[in-house]
Amino acid sequence: MADSLVIVESPAKAKTIGKYLGSKFIVKASMGHIRDLPKSQIGVEIKKNFEPKYITIRGKGSVLKELKDASKRVKKIYLAADPDREGEAIAWHLAHYLDLSENDACRVVFNEITKQAVKDAFKTPRKINQDLVNAQQARRILDRLVGYKISPLLWKKVKKGLSAGRVQSVAVKLIFDRENEIKAFVPEEYWSITAKLATGKTEFEAKFYSFRGDKKELHNEAEVQEVLAALQKSEFVVSEVKEKERHRNPSPPFITSSLQQEAARKLNFRASKTMSVAQQLYEGIDLGSEGTVGLITYMRTDSTRISPVAQDEAKEYIIGKFGNDYYPETPRTYLKKNTNAQDAHEAIRPSSVLREPDQIKEHLSRDQYRLYKLIWERFLASQMASAVLDTMTVDITAGEVVFRAVGSKIKFPGFIKVYVEGNDDAEESADDEKFLPPLKTGDQVKKNAIGPKQHFTQPPPRYTEARLVKALEEMGIGRPSTYAPTLEVIQKRGYVAIEEKKFVPTELGELVIQQMIEFFPEILDVEFTAQMEEELDHVEEGKEDWVQVLSQFYESFEKRLEVAEEEMEKIEIQDEVSDEICEKCGRHFVYKMGRFGKFLACSGFPDCRNTKPIVKDIGVTCPNCKQGKIIERRSKKGRIFYGCDRYPECDFVSWDKPVDHPCPNCGSMLIEKRNKSGVFVQCVQCDFKEEAKEEERDEG
Repeated sequence: MADSLVIVESPAKAKTIGKYLGSKFIVKASMGHIRDLPKSQIGVEIKKNFEPKYITIRGKGSVLKELKDASKRVKKIYLAADPDREGEAIAWHLAHYLDLSENDACRVVFNEITKQAVKDAFKTPRKINQDLVNAQQARRILDRLVGYKISPLLWKKVKKGLSAGRVQSVAVKLIFDRENEIKAFVPEEYWSITAKLATGKTEFEAKFYSFRGDKKELHNEAEVQEVLAALQKSEFVVSEVKEKERHRNPSPPFITSSLQQEAARKLNFRASKTMSVAQQLYEGIDLGSEGTVGLITYMRTDSTRISPVAQDEAKEYIIGKFGNDYYPETPRTYLKKNTNAQDAHEAIRPSSVLREPDQIKEHLSRDQYRLYKLIWERFLASQMASAVLDTMTVDITAGEVVFRAVGSKIKFPGFIKVYVEGNDDAEESADDEKFLPPLKTGDQVKKNAIGPKQHFTQPPPRYTEARLVKALEEMGIGRPSTYAPTLEVIQKRGYVAIEEKKFVPTELGELVIQQMIEFFPEILDVEFTAQMEEELDHVEEGKEDWVQVLSQFYESFEKRLEVAEEEMEKIEIQDEVSDEICEKCGRHFVYKMGRFGKFLACSGFPDCRNTKPIVKDIGVTCPNCKQGKIIERRSKKGRIFYGCDRYPECDFVSWDKPVDHPCPNCGSMLIEKRNKSGVFVQCVQCDFKEEAKEEERDEG
């Protein structure tokens, strides 16, 4: 008979831990939280020191009965929920339900689900940390006060079904502020001049650098022509050569936000998908003969700290795999980048670097393998020696004009041998090798071509999920556990849509934000929201009283509510009527806003529930049937794809945007592609590739 009951959140975690602990332990799953605030009411006694009124979550009855029955058959109960505020709160609710003493050392935490980590954790159980619980309660109540006080006001004054939230409202405002920047942006003209030069048979490029002794920018064609005129009959001579060695250091191991950003860049994962797959890797994967193993450490963290044991294992692996030169003189440690970081857990890393991704690939799904490989490579690289690059800067003088060429060559790859961090911007990575031929001062080089090019400055880019997470983190808004759900909810409410993987504000969202700015400016104030996050952190550290934090907030918030109730005007939102007629009832379609943007719905709702997507003709004839037009569509998950408007008669479909002219080599379809250097088109059949024409570019 078992001596102890262990309760975790999920069946997967229960299965993994159960195999480690053996027959003397019963391991059960609570399936997440068992109690929460009621959905039908605010559930907070504001005048009684914000006392929460918790109720059992609907549908948890059978789970709770099972836990209660199991608890009666054992001598000891352990609560092993995740090692964060939410996990501590789950443990606290379970302790209440199972009538455990608050002095009972029932809480067990571990940062990784491996046999050794789990067994070590059970040697040192502790009491439930009430400061952690209070921090979670304070956040939950704070968000409930904002949501359940402002939302009914928006229902009454604007539209049913709207909601406001502390972090989500700031995120939406950031997206709208960026859109306003884009609208207000005035492009400025500038020019570049590229010289294609050669020494012997080797051609290289140099960029215009200075004119008549002054480093200058070229603003218009007249200035360009002046430079070009000065180049006439001028010889191109190397006037200065600078060579130096540059060291490049690896990026730190992942924290939650950097993992979400890099998975978006390299794997095209949404933040929610990244966290879901990471949870699977953390809770455990069956590796066949090795059994079920948690492959990564806890994935909700803002710390780059690494345990000495993991560092030693990485050192041994790096030296054994690559040699002594690939390990730095001293183990790498990384300082906290964000002063708000709690440093409660380690960075996200493989539970053992010895489990190479390709060795366990057969046991992982495609998404699990790709994310594990990303985490494994990033961690390993973070512990490796710096890369060494030889750089060469060459000035070439032609009369009064100076051109500059910059080249680099990897002298020693170091960590680059394993991993290089991605980049949000269409820039060349620092590790890109651009070779220059051997040049020395006084060398004369041949001019092959001079290419002036007109450019216009671009507005700041719209936020991708990765950029928005990065912005929220840098501003101190939210914490590791909040990023993914925040991005989900602002789309679900219809405040923003996603186009070309970027957030686009909606009319509805703009309307709500305008009301919030007028009546609840502190909720949208970045500094205020970041300060609230700090105060919640202080509650967790035992430095502040959670009731006092809520009282200070609610004092001014209550006054704002009273003013808004009196002064906020009722807004009638009229659906925009389209020219299209419903084929089912003959009434006009109207434009509606859904989770993935606008769609058409019959104005006869609820009598007629006909809906259809808004199609966008991209001006390309279908390459399959040669009759239909290619239109832009959205999948059920909101991803844009391209298909023939004669579907189902023609089943042509493409994730990539087709181009309106065929391949000049083989006549097949050309499609748009994008890389870090910008947009280009390539053939689906042959190797043809070219830079996209201006009209084909999407600058969104």
